[in-house]
Order: sequence, then structure tokens, then C-alpha cells
Amino acid sequence: MTILYVNGDSHAAAAEAVTPHAFAEDDPKYFYLGRAPHPDNLLCSWGKLLSNSLRSGFHCGAESASSNTRIMRTTREWLQTRSAHDTFVIIQWSTWERQEWKIGDIYYQITASGTDDVPEMYAQRYKEFVANVDWKSETRRAHEDIWDFHQELKKNKIKHIFFNGNRDFSLIQKQRNWGVNYIGPYDPTQTYDAILKSKGFQTVSPKSWHFGEDGHSYFNRFMLQYIITNKLI
Repeated sequence: MTILYVNGDSHAAAAEAVTPHAFAEDDPKYFYLGRAPHPDNLLCSWGKLLSNSLRSGFHCGAESASSNTRIMRTTREWLQTRSAHDTFVIIQWSTWERQEWKIGDIYYQITASGTDDVPEMYAQRYKEFVANVDWKSETRRAHEDIWDFHQELKKNKIKHIFFNGNRDFSLIQKQRNWGVNYIGPYDPTQTYDAILKSKGFQTVSPKSWHFGEDGHSYFNRFMLQYIITNKLI
């Protein structure tokens, strides 16, 4: 059986879709699941719906506030347990500035929000990171890292689709040929956020970046049509 493997940040984790939580641990019922997606939200996520549409197995490696470094690391780890012929990978890329810091045995996801929790000895380093983010440089770095990952998956004959969450690569001058493996990498209208808003979907609240069950249902259909049109499965 083909397994649909989805990774990304809160958009792939369906944060706030039906319950006002990003992480499972935000809900006392599911505290033991830690930073995994809330199970009730995951059930209506575009990824889970797409696996139903494709009649495939499903595994979600997404985590809210994830960096792209974590997305690539955990995808590689998961792929080591599978054979290439029965795996279909879909990745929603996060914002370009996010980093992953390994401190001791713990991986911390670092954003430019200024609100991340890090050990006290790293507090100054975090403040400096937030103050000194160079968006152009981070965008170029992310572009090359994702290109290398795309080439890695192609070499290993792993079927995959990439798309952007909120940011895009429109400022990149040296554009790459991704074929059908990347949905509009250089097009601001082809991010997950832009696609849903163009169809009239609203976020769950004015202060949220996240879409509800209706948005996930539409994006499932959008992805299914893309897969069929481009004969990706």
C-alpha cells in the first residue's frame, strides 16, 4: 500500500482547524503527545483528507512552528524506514528564517517571533537572532537547501510535491526548473495561504494564520486535482 507522508508546519498540522490548539500538548487530554498535531485537527487536515481520496495510508510528520531544517531532518529519518516505491511525499515549506537548534538532546524550533522558549544560557543568542534576521539571505539559503533536498528525493526515486505555506521565492533571480514537483515556487499567488484566500476562505480568527475545516477540505481537492492532472500517482 502506498503511504502518503506529509510534513510541514502548522498548515500541514491543521492547527486550530476544529479545536483552538496547535500542539496536542495544549489540550490536557492529549498532553502525552507533546508537540504532535492535535488528533481532532489532524483528522480534518488536508493531508488526511487527501490520503482518504487516494485510498492510501497516511503519516503526518508536521509540527507547528517547525523550521525547514526540522522538516528535512524528520522526513529523511522517516524515509529510512520505507521503500521508495510505496511512498509519496508532500511537503509544505515553512518561513525561510526559522532555524533548528540542537541543545543537549533536544531540538528547538527557532522563529523570529521573539517569543520562543530556549534555555536561559541561549537567551542572548536568541535575542540577537531575532534582531539580525536577514530575510534576503535566509530566502536564498532556503532556496538552495530545498533544491538540494529535491535532487536527493529525485535521485532516490521518491515521488514528491512541494509547496509554500506563506512565503515564496519571488525575489530569487536564479530560478530553478522544478518540473511538476513544486507548485509555483516563485509565484506569490501560489502559496497555501494565497490559494485559500483567493477562494474566499478566512482564517479561524483575525489574529490567526490558520484555516478551518472548510479550507482544508478545499485544499484536499486542489491537491488531488494537481496530482491527477500531472499524473503524479
